[in-house]
Amino acid sequence: MPPKFGTSGLRGLVTELTPDLIGAHVRAFIASCPVGSGIWIGRDLRGSSPKISRMVANAAGEMGVQVTDAGAVPTPALALASMKAGCAAVMVTGSHIPDDRNGIKFYTPEGEITKAHEAAILANLDAHATHKGPKPTTNTTAEAAYIARYTSAYGTALAGMRIGVYSHSAVGRDLMINLLTQLGAQITELGRATHFVPVDTEAVPENVRAQLRDWASSHPLDAIVSTDGDGDRPLVADATGNIVPGDVLGQITGAALGAQVAVTPVSSNSGAEQVFNRVIRTKIGSPFVIAGMETATGRVVGYEANGGFLLGYDASGPAGPLPALMTRDAVLPILASLMAAKSAGSLAAAVANQPPRFTASDRLQGVATEEAQAFIADLSTQDDTRADFLKQFNLTEVAVDRTDGLRMICAGDRIVHLRPSGNAPELRFYTEADSAAAAQALLKQGLETLRAQMMG
Repeated sequence: MPPKFGTSGLRGLVTELTPDLIGAHVRAFIASCPVGSGIWIGRDLRGSSPKISRMVANAAGEMGVQVTDAGAVPTPALALASMKAGCAAVMVTGSHIPDDRNGIKFYTPEGEITKAHEAAILANLDAHATHKGPKPTTNTTAEAAYIARYTSAYGTALAGMRIGVYSHSAVGRDLMINLLTQLGAQITELGRATHFVPVDTEAVPENVRAQLRDWASSHPLDAIVSTDGDGDRPLVADATGNIVPGDVLGQITGAALGAQVAVTPVSSNSGAEQVFNRVIRTKIGSPFVIAGMETATGRVVGYEANGGFLLGYDASGPAGPLPALMTRDAVLPILASLMAAKSAGSLAAAVANQPPRFTASDRLQGVATEEAQAFIADLSTQDDTRADFLKQFNLTEVAVDRTDGLRMICAGDRIVHLRPSGNAPELRFYTEADSAAAAQALLKQGLETLRAQMMG
């Protein structure tokens, strides 16, 4: 599929992310959105990211904007630094998608762009260069400031904990080791890669799950932690290597911070309604979560099923203040879950304290967006077709939620949710049940059924 601009920014094949295409979107962003006193540029560790960063810098410079190169740095660290500087930011990353693809994300001085900003950018793709800006500068302080945010709030709260860090090719791998060490943990580094490894925290493949279990059995660890490629989605596994779902991390984190209201997409498990005073459900994507957070008052947090967490108010950690950060972050849910593990005796015990609702998700790759949309539309509009589809899983529909894709609530507290990916040729499949085993079994059966129907 050609490059597409949407809730996760501009993404596409590296071969199609040309200077003209990148330049058009950067100029449109500058012409239609507030950029403050300049633009900071960060990037992940993909081989194509330095080249695309130069494309972004050239286009921004042609619009008369002061450009600051922040280097290779996690997305939330870039956002934190640029906001403190009163600047906009552009992050060059494809997040969790394969290395042959990449993309760019936009941030105003207030944080992630909104859906209104997105529409304005799309309406200004014909914006022209104005005048040459000042010479670009370099500022590599974003990482240190991001670490300081959490050492100030958590002190040495992880003292005595043994943490494995699955480094792979995450841009924040060294930052994570440094931070957790400063917080008092004993670190074992695992799986550092010399090539880019796409890690999707919402759809972790079985070979990675098996590797996590093997590491856990080989090392005396309390937990294993990691992130996706650009560091805004967490991956957390317990002492046996079993992954804690991202929405459960969201519940644990929100509760630990004393949140009253949680804003989360429909794909997050329904245990949230038992944890928070109020839950606002949205479409999938951080811009929708942010929009929902802006409608609420009080101690508001947002999180997604991939684990990315947004803090909407000034909170407190065990050692000091923790200011609001309205961008998807991986470090906060990692730290909150590790603290919960210390309190409960283990991470598995902390998870067991949550409501007994479990999700699982994966995707069927190689399915064109148009094909996925047509398949879901047919199911959504044809009651008999939908009933026949669910019959293959011995499920009976109770209700339907069409907030984002097709979410079928079934008897026996089972949920099946289908949604076309917005940035890759994939059909997303989500399940929910009252046990992790039931959710995983339903996911496996569902993917096999979809593969037979759509690709067989």
